[in-house]
Amino acid sequence: MHRILYGMKKIIIISLTLAMAFAPVSVFAEAEREGIEAVSGIQLSINGGNVHIVGANGEVMEVFNLTGTKVATIRIDSGDKTFALNLSKGCYLIKVGKVVRKISIQ
Repeated sequence: MHRILYGMKKIIIISLTLAMAFAPVSVFAEAEREGIEAVSGIQLSINGGNVHIVGANGEVMEVFNLTGTKVATIRIDSGDKTFALNLSKGCYLIKVGKVVRKISIQ
């Protein structure tokens, strides 16, 4: 019985990961290019491991790995802020308000 539950849990985790990675969200398609994303007045740009955010005073920036685990939460306390992300190599999702951006740390 334990072996069956373990197998089901593994299938569910893989399915959710694939569903999240291939979800049809237009922001993800636009996020592949470098530059600035502007949604709801928030501008988000990525340069290497640095994130520059404009227009998000009082918002919270959340960083997720591709399995959906939150790896960082940062409160934005000004209208123009730059953060250095100290993350290991890999792909991550950054969410600020309604803006979601996929980044790759190499």
